[in-house]
Amino acid sequence: MSTPVPELPPNAAPADILSIGIEAANGPVSLACSFSMEDVAIIDIAHKAGLDLGVFALDTGRLNEETYEVADALVERYRLKIDWYFPKHEAVEQLERTEGLFSFRGSLDKRHNCCGIRKVEPLSRALKGLKGWVTGMRREQSVTRGDLKAIERDELNGGILKINPLLDWSEEQLLSYIEEQHLPKNRLYSRGYRSIGCAPCTRAVQPGEDARAGRWWWENPENKECGLHRR
Repeated sequence: MSTPVPELPPNAAPADILSIGIEAANGPVSLACSFSMEDVAIIDIAHKAGLDLGVFALDTGRLNEETYEVADALVERYRLKIDWYFPKHEAVEQLERTEGLFSFRGSLDKRHNCCGIRKVEPLSRALKGLKGWVTGMRREQSVTRGDLKAIERDELNGGILKINPLLDWSEEQLLSYIEEQHLPKNRLYSRGYRSIGCAPCTRAVQPGEDARAGRWWWENPENKECGLHRR
């Protein structure tokens, strides 16, 4: 049975969105953590508010070294327990043997296939048993995220709640929070990256480009999702 989506007060702060969402879920809730600035901020907000929020991460096998450094820093700072999920090695072996190491650049279908193996299937295992999950998505990140809600029902994952506490934060608000709280920050941000995923699929952005322009830069903007956030 799907969990009812709770009402939020106007201009609810991220801590309030998290608290209301976790209470409404009435069961285990975890953050899908990619160790972005957004996810680091959410961990800190939840920690300060004393919220019962789990953390899981998807190790695609293609992450940057700098991403693992942030994970290690969070474990040390918060004594954080991270539940790591990995793609099935048989599927990765088959993909690379038959399609090569960079098949995802060949077409949108091939990229979706790679993301499906490395991200979507592990996510399905990570969400089993959860009543809700939390993401760091923000509305201004890209054209694909403009109509999101702070708390919504995830019909593609059994009707559990999907909580997006930073949905209406600007990049400036996020940067200010990270700096004011002296939080761990991926070193790639200082090199022009604004959204960080797998190493071969992510690059720095140019002035004036949106935050996700460096993700799958060879594709059209409306296609720049990996499948974790299908609607």
